[in-house]
Amino acid sequence: MAGDTRDRMIEATVEALRRRGVAGMSFTEVLRESGAARGAIYHHFPGGKGQLVAEAAARNGRDVRENLAALPADDPVAVVESFLALIRPVVECAATGSGCAVAAVTVASGEPAETTSLREVAATAFASWSDILTARLAASGLSGEDASGLATTLLALLEGAQVLCRAAGTADPFDTMTRTALDLARSRYAGGGSGGGRASEVSRPQAWS
Repeated sequence: MAGDTRDRMIEATVEALRRRGVAGMSFTEVLRESGAARGAIYHHFPGGKGQLVAEAAARNGRDVRENLAALPADDPVAVVESFLALIRPVVECAATGSGCAVAAVTVASGEPAETTSLREVAATAFASWSDILTARLAASGLSGEDASGLATTLLALLEGAQVLCRAAGTADPFDTMTRTALDLARSRYAGGGSGGGRASEVSRPQAWS
């Protein structure tokens, strides 16, 4: 049960980070959403808010990596299509006021040592996403350099789309970005086939970024 309480607190913190960022989240909110008692905070997270936020961001980073690792790698365009289908629910949530829990910790304010530690957590998470996405693209037939470059571009699209769609209150910017990304991918990477239609086969998971 102690593990369940700790997990619920981390999950509640991820949601709080998505909605309000580090500065806006509160222990009161985390306790309310997780159903934990007030004494659970320093029992499970003796390092306080900094530890709780760091563990939540790291957990979210691992969850996203697992989703990316499951992308099909039939060909490069199929990877791009499937990635865009995978992140659509995330971006749609961003249009209603959500955001990226990992990105949220990169703009945290506080003690220099703590903010540096949080940025390192984010850097580790982003690097793991880039590594696994690069690996999927390489498995689809791209060279190492092309795979790495495209992986970085797709992750930048993910993060940028969330910001633009949150500001606009609509997923329209993402739709524009999607059309452009697919046109570029098909013109440059399509080989034996465009992988058309595969994106619709990817299930829509809960928002994870």
